[in-house]
Amino acid sequence: MTLIPETTTQSGQTVQKNRSETAYAVILDMIQQRQLPSGVPLVEQQLATKIQVSRTPLRHAMQRLEVEGLLSKDNNKSFIVRKVELKEYLQSLRVRELLEAEAASMSVGYISLAAIEVARTNLQTVQSKSPYDMISHWRSDDEVHDLFISNCGNDTLINILNSLRTTTKLFEIEKLSERLEPDSQQHEQILDALIKQDAKAARRAVATHIKSLFQFAVRTVG
Repeated sequence: MTLIPETTTQSGQTVQKNRSETAYAVILDMIQQRQLPSGVPLVEQQLATKIQVSRTPLRHAMQRLEVEGLLSKDNNKSFIVRKVELKEYLQSLRVRELLEAEAASMSVGYISLAAIEVARTNLQTVQSKSPYDMISHWRSDDEVHDLFISNCGNDTLINILNSLRTTTKLFEIEKLSERLEPDSQQHEQILDALIKQDAKAARRAVATHIKSLFQFAVRTVG
């Protein structure tokens, strides 16, 4: 695991913030790599020792992850990774299918070509990695979707979609590596539509991609 370097400054507040950012990034990676099982209480002292930060910045990081919907609290007020069941995952995908397709259409013409090409380059790099790298897969997925979500021009829609994406990323899809090829192809189609500034094609490509995720989950998990 690679830790984010802590920057030493004259300000104790700045150092504390950097340590909190360190803890946030490491815990996020651990959640995405399924190193922290959902529903199991997080042991603060163990995490603090592993990440090499004190418990105060660790708590700040966990509170931030709670606000973002990745962590919740059990009956004993301990932080746990929020568990997302198949029903919630599928229902969230159905809403994403409608709203993300709309966001993609609305973003056309507002995304720089340079940003699209960077996302494409990163996507191709992920495809060529051997062995399969789940974290790189997630990061590329985030980059493609964030392109059109963050540029749709509607703050309410952005907040809703970010929340829905947090929920669906928490669902523990089995055989995630099998999604790399279809995800990559479908992301390429989304990027092509955005480059051509074709709103209808962008809407259609995003809807097709999310339908594919739905069908994959039903087939492999349901």
